[in-house]
Amino acid sequence: MSESELDELRLARIHEAFASVPYATFLGLELGEMKPGEASLHLEVRDELKQNQGVVHGGVVASLIDTASAFAVVTQLEPDERVTTTDLTIHYLRPVFSGRLTATARTVRAGRRLFVLSVEVMDDRKKLVATAVTTYIKLR
Repeated sequence: MSESELDELRLARIHEAFASVPYATFLGLELGEMKPGEASLHLEVRDELKQNQGVVHGGVVASLIDTASAFAVVTQLEPDERVTTTDLTIHYLRPVFSGRLTATARTVRAGRRLFVLSVEVMDDRKKLVATAVTTYIKLR
């Protein structure tokens, strides 16, 4: 296994953890590529995820970002370790009306207790629709 790949046991734990998140299922999130310190998640836009102007709701984009970030952190955790979000700053750059979104979260710094991540959300035309910076803390 190289430093750019996850071992089979860790991948299995990630898939099991993802399948146990009812909110991710409710939104229709899909796991994408997973690497150490990095995770991509996808979301097909549907009417139920839009606000009254026909644009994907900002909370949906925030949930996609937060979940991608969480799984980027999970790639670096031991089985008994848990984390939670401490902050999330999002810049919405363009509205999304349809298509498929992909959030890619990358760890900027992994400390003993804190993880700082950057996230980019792209539409299916490879246009940047949002960026974010977020921090996670290990729970004791």
